[in-house]
Amino acid sequence: MQSQRADAAARRALILDAADSVFGQHGVTAPLDLVVEKAQVGRATLYRNFPDRTALIEALLDRTVARIARQVETLGERDDALFEVLQGMASRIVQSPALADYWRAVDPDEPTIKAARQTVHGLLKAPIQRAIDAGLCRPDLQAADISLISSMLGAALRGKTREERARLAGRALQLLRGGLGGQVDGGR
Repeated sequence: MQSQRADAAARRALILDAADSVFGQHGVTAPLDLVVEKAQVGRATLYRNFPDRTALIEALLDRTVARIARQVETLGERDDALFEVLQGMASRIVQSPALADYWRAVDPDEPTIKAARQTVHGLLKAPIQRAIDAGLCRPDLQAADISLISSMLGAALRGKTREERARLAGRALQLLRGGLGGQVDGGR
């Protein structure tokens, strides 16, 4: 029975990997048959795991949030953990442009998106505070600012190729790091 669960989890992960790849190439409106083909599973297996496109996309969002949680945990008490997480976010934008664009386009008050955003904000409160305490980060940075930072990183989506997106994301990170470490604007 345990091996059946392990097999099911492996198939689910395979489908998510395939969906991430297909959506990255063709956008989130790509035919789900392309996901089935890429994952080399039957259509029934896809729909048993994800009854519709929305469920599949929400599972990809959940997986992204789980990756951020694992990264925060792995980085532990490092003062620069915030910047490592931002680097990871930029990498995901480069690797999964269609999904990143989807998250930017969806109403931020949509319950799944709102919950994911709140979870990420909660995960980053301690890394933000450590960066502030270490003098690496401006003292007025708040967890809610992560959504704005993510949108700024999302400008990398303008790149037509993966290489161009990577270059734009890298430059955005350079600019953001400078701004995050900058002095607080007195007029604010």
